[in-house]
Amino acid sequence: MPPFQRMRIFITGAVQGVGFRPFIYKLAQRHSLRGFINNSSQGVLIEAEGNPPALKHFLLSIEPEKPAHAVIQSLEYCYLEPAGYSGFEIQASSDSGEKTALILPDIATCPDCLSELFDPTDRRYLYPFTNCTNCGPRFTILESLPYDRPNTTMKHFPMCENCLAEYHNPENRRFHAQPNACPVCGPQVELRNGKGAAISVKSEAIETAVNSILEGNIVAVKGIGGFHLL
Repeated sequence: MPPFQRMRIFITGAVQGVGFRPFIYKLAQRHSLRGFINNSSQGVLIEAEGNPPALKHFLLSIEPEKPAHAVIQSLEYCYLEPAGYSGFEIQASSDSGEKTALILPDIATCPDCLSELFDPTDRRYLYPFTNCTNCGPRFTILESLPYDRPNTTMKHFPMCENCLAEYHNPENRRFHAQPNACPVCGPQVELRNGKGAAISVKSEAIETAVNSILEGNIVAVKGIGGFHLL
């Protein structure tokens, strides 16, 4: 058996928008493997290179340790000659071929994000669009496959320096979180009057809307499929 082997793995299912690439990256680091992972229009492609026992443990760990929201429908692998990779990386996605990848619906805010949301010392305090790799918008922001920020409505909101640092940090739970945002760089809530003019923004807009409803007024809240009258 050669001292090093390369394994190519192709996985289909709900493996985009669930933190799968960061998961594989960390798993490869744990087993001292080199190679890459990228999203495709059909699923995810992985190439991992290392000693055979490490490759075996890596492969057998994917299903039992996968992210909570991930669903693996199929996993195919084969062995190849070593390619001489220098490290493991998350590569740019490929949009070639038939678009069959599954994307999950929006995921309810996770406990970690809720904790930040109501922590006055956190930079995302009361920011309603808080999210991470474990929660937040998915299907409703997607414009095309594969699931990457440039293919979502979040492309209009470039990440600030702090959000970019989170996005590129493998130890952060927002590592490669495509909708990552904060009050500095992300979308905001606005309250508009009957003529369409903005009268308040951010958390003040929500408070003003609540008070308006309590006073007996009608507030229209824009949702994914239209407006809700409250």
